Amino acid sequence: MKPEKLEKGLMKKLDLVTMTVPLIGIVVLCALFMILPEQSTNVLGKIRGFLGDDLGIYYVLIAAGALICSMYMAFSRYGKIRLGNVEKPEYSDYKWGAMIFTSTMAADILFYSLCEWALYANEPQIEAMGGIQKWASTYPLFHWGPTAWSFYIVLAVAFGFMLHVRGREKQKFSEACRPLLGNRVDGWLGKAIDLIAVLALLAGTATTFSMATPLLSAALGEVFHIPAGVTLTIMILLLIAVVYTLTVWFGMKGVARLATGCTYLFFALLVYFLVGGGEMRYILETGVSSIGNLAQNFIGMSTWTDPLRENSFVQNWTIFYWAYWMAWCVANPFFIGKISKGRTIRNTVLGGYGWGLAGTFTSFIVLGNYGLSQQMKGTIDIAGEIAAGGDVSAAILEIFHTLPLPELGLLILVVTMIAFYATTFDALTMVVSSYSYKKLDVDQEPDKRVRTFWSVLFILFPIALIFSENSISSLQSVAIIAAFPIGLIVITIVASFFKDARKYLESGLEKK
Repeated sequence: MKPEKLEKGLMKKLDLVTMTVPLIGIVVLCALFMILPEQSTNVLGKIRGFLGDDLGIYYVLIAAGALICSMYMAFSRYGKIRLGNVEKPEYSDYKWGAMIFTSTMAADILFYSLCEWALYANEPQIEAMGGIQKWASTYPLFHWGPTAWSFYIVLAVAFGFMLHVRGREKQKFSEACRPLLGNRVDGWLGKAIDLIAVLALLAGTATTFSMATPLLSAALGEVFHIPAGVTLTIMILLLIAVVYTLTVWFGMKGVARLATGCTYLFFALLVYFLVGGGEMRYILETGVSSIGNLAQNFIGMSTWTDPLRENSFVQNWTIFYWAYWMAWCVANPFFIGKISKGRTIRNTVLGGYGWGLAGTFTSFIVLGNYGLSQQMKGTIDIAGEIAAGGDVSAAILEIFHTLPLPELGLLILVVTMIAFYATTFDALTMVVSSYSYKKLDVDQEPDKRVRTFWSVLFILFPIALIFSENSISSLQSVAIIAAFPIGLIVITIVASFFKDARKYLESGLEKK
């Protein structure tokens, strides 16, 4: 077949509105952030203040609801539903778990594991609750724990049911709302839902890149003795884009292999800290204590909203994190749902929590508690430097200099971060490319040219944010704003799942 005919055939299959509107939106936002950085930051701050402060309870209630719904899915009659008419799961437990963790976390898991305890260390809330030893090691587990993963898991079940049980050919957010909204998803309402989802995803990925990539730049600059700055950071972003763009051409097999390789690099980094740092006893004991502290105080931490705004810790951190996970839950649950073919809903929920929490908890316990040990023993004062306005990436480099062979450690960190980025954005690109089709069979992969288009688009907004040198607060604002409409869509999707799954069980189809 001639290339012209292939091109025309592809164009007919694509949902051009879902592709062009986000492209135009991102180009406009990039221009505003680069031309008017100060004004853009002020506008972001005002919107974030309204959504995160005045309407913060909205995010808190959705987070609690997602966790409760996921547990109900697993332990109610819905838990026995198998996602797909196959005898055994498509992927082994290890490959499935590795893809869930590495393809949904990105490199920010490493960035935050190394520094999050220090970001909390000077918060009045932490001091009031009992100090950094007890709480600066507990809150990271809370913000990356069961509630955070519930956003992914509750939607992964809904999407897995939609794809593998109902066999829907539209791999879109709007299609998951069909049981509740009916044919209205075929009109402007469905278009609006899908556009909001894609724009939120782009905002979430931009936040991730902009947060963690400067650490990559600083680490490479340290290892190879080159100036670290905006230019190097953008070069790294472009390198990452090239890596994951090339990898997506290998399809799901490439994603699975890269995810497995990424876990080995992650384990190497953990061993380097756990064994090389000489603080194994402190790391493990603080980790166990933090898990116990989290379990004991989980309900209170989940529902505390600081009504009198005594220190606004909840508004500055917890609400940001729930919004951050909500923005990311546009694509990652689709990916988890897609690779869960052959598993029951109960297995998907419990296995998703098991693998997800094993990865995040291990990362924060080992990497975070080593830095905390150096702070508590007076070797370094990372918390003080960050509180004084110091660069977070530079502070993380100081932690590495307390370890043997720091340049080797930084090199392992760089390679692992790039692997995490590549694995995650392979998965995201695969999912959002499926969004671009009017219809696409669940077992069919999107065209490589479509995946390349999204690979390029994913990198534009982060470059603009880095050029405008936005603070952590501004980057948090992007996620909080993007997540607000997503919360309403999440509620609609979960309600649609329960309606459709109840109908499925009552029909007796699961027994056939």
